[in-house]
Amino acid sequence: MLNQIKGLHHVTSLASSARKNNAFFTDALGLRRVKKTVNFDAPDVYHLYYGDEVGSPGSVMTYFPFQDAARGRRGTGEVGTTSFSVPRGTLKAWADRLAAHDAKSLQADTRFGQDRLMFDGPDGDAFALVETDDDRAPWVGNGVSQDMAIRGFHSADMRLTDDGASAELLKFMGYEEIASADNLTRFAVPGGNDANIIDIETLPSVDHAGQGAGSVHHIAFAVENRARQLEVREALMDTGYQVTPVIDRDYFWAIYFRTPGGILFEIATNEPGFDVDEDTAHLGEALKLPSRHAHLRDRLERQLEPLEA
Repeated sequence: MLNQIKGLHHVTSLASSARKNNAFFTDALGLRRVKKTVNFDAPDVYHLYYGDEVGSPGSVMTYFPFQDAARGRRGTGEVGTTSFSVPRGTLKAWADRLAAHDAKSLQADTRFGQDRLMFDGPDGDAFALVETDDDRAPWVGNGVSQDMAIRGFHSADMRLTDDGASAELLKFMGYEEIASADNLTRFAVPGGNDANIIDIETLPSVDHAGQGAGSVHHIAFAVENRARQLEVREALMDTGYQVTPVIDRDYFWAIYFRTPGGILFEIATNEPGFDVDEDTAHLGEALKLPSRHAHLRDRLERQLEPLEA
């Protein structure tokens, strides 16, 4: 069993409008845009990162906004709901705030003894706010007060037709089963980074998801550095997984592999971080390009959708 993985690093999804996506995460949720860059493989598409002040691992939601992309179809073989931690007693205030920002499908419930507020993002993305005692420092620069601001990720759901092989994979990655009820099983990394919970929802009669706007593209797990990442890569390959070589993503190094349930997993390093190419006070303001796309700057700055109205 591995002990290098500490919980979530980031979650990356697809969107249909960069401007609407930016407005929702910065205005409605009050997160900080910590990086404005482009997709390594499709430089005419943004890669936008939202999180806490510095984009701490376990706080960062990222998006590839493909203009006017068709909406995805929910189903199995995907990450369903992505959940954020908020302070206790704040869900009513959050419900009012999200309603004012025209969030859809607002619904309160309780899972494993924790109160949560479910809602949809602009493309039908499934989210929840979960009340916890999380003491991580929030970002408060976008009009959400300290006493209710998002603290980072709480968890992510995996929607699967069968949980057996994926549950074994999570256990191999250092997760432990800590609760179960009906068709839900909760796993957590002991001593993790406070974004260390994965829930598996088993739905044997549900069709496979169709990826599109609002779908999670991949989910990334955090390791401290490149040495720990190489240890994880070797162990996964020894177990039979087909794992990519290490890829430099400028703000972290990444490896990828497909799970038995069909979900794309990434293992990402905590180093070097989002301040490697711009000062912390100005994260996410300038368009940052991977070196391979630097020669496209003039064209991209003309073509990419302005994020602010």
